[in-house]
Amino acid sequence: MMRCGEHLWILCALFISLFPDLSTCSWDSMIYVGCTQVKYNPGSPYESSLNSVLASLVNSASLSNYNTFNIPTDDNDAVSGLFQCRGDLTSSDCHSCVANAVSRIGGYCMGTCGGALQLDGCFIKYDNASFVGALDKTVVSRKCGPPSGAGNERDAVLAYLGGGGGQYFRVGGSGRVHGVVQCEQDLSSGQCDECLSEAIQRLRTECATSPWGDMFLAKCYARYSVAQTQAATGYAMPGSQSGKLRCSRFLAIALYLYFSTYLTCPSLL
Repeated sequence: MMRCGEHLWILCALFISLFPDLSTCSWDSMIYVGCTQVKYNPGSPYESSLNSVLASLVNSASLSNYNTFNIPTDDNDAVSGLFQCRGDLTSSDCHSCVANAVSRIGGYCMGTCGGALQLDGCFIKYDNASFVGALDKTVVSRKCGPPSGAGNERDAVLAYLGGGGGQYFRVGGSGRVHGVVQCEQDLSSGQCDECLSEAIQRLRTECATSPWGDMFLAKCYARYSVAQTQAATGYAMPGSQSGKLRCSRFLAIALYLYFSTYLTCPSLL
């Protein structure tokens, strides 16, 4: 079997809006998905091993926020898999996020040897080419708000986030600006610093005066947002009050519509 890592990734143009709907509050909004070009044969040993890897990702996510797996096939190949949840997620939300990601990636990467999917709260990846522990600073998703002047607060936040000394997850804020960075935990602390340095530098230059920006590299990401722009972009810091308020507002609207319908047309419910 040809190794998937020897082929270009097809990064689908799925930089889907982060604005949540009734079913997406805080962690399950899509950010990007990518699939390898080479496919496996249905019913092959590779498919069986892949299914085992994906099941292991979901099962393990209820116990930890990160893990890797490597399951051999019967034809001298192997499938590697990895998941990681955002550092502030509870074990219950982590498990739900990874289960959600696994259920969705099959629709995008049907029959492909490798795939990667990033949701707001978690990341999963599988392939038969080695990727665990390897630094990769390829840009996989970049989004910037309209130029408006983020000011010095943004630069102060990014400087703080870049000085974590190998921390895999870090949040910070200054005034109205809040930011978050995270590395995959298969990297060394030095590799993590190198990856975050690249992501933060790209944010500074490519989202220079934007009130919000997201920079996702293959092995890490950096994000920031000015408080009053969060409602417009749908992006809120992990655990931020604005994110919770937005989800609460959607719930209130849903309940209002439900009871309004019940009062006017009870026979429809």
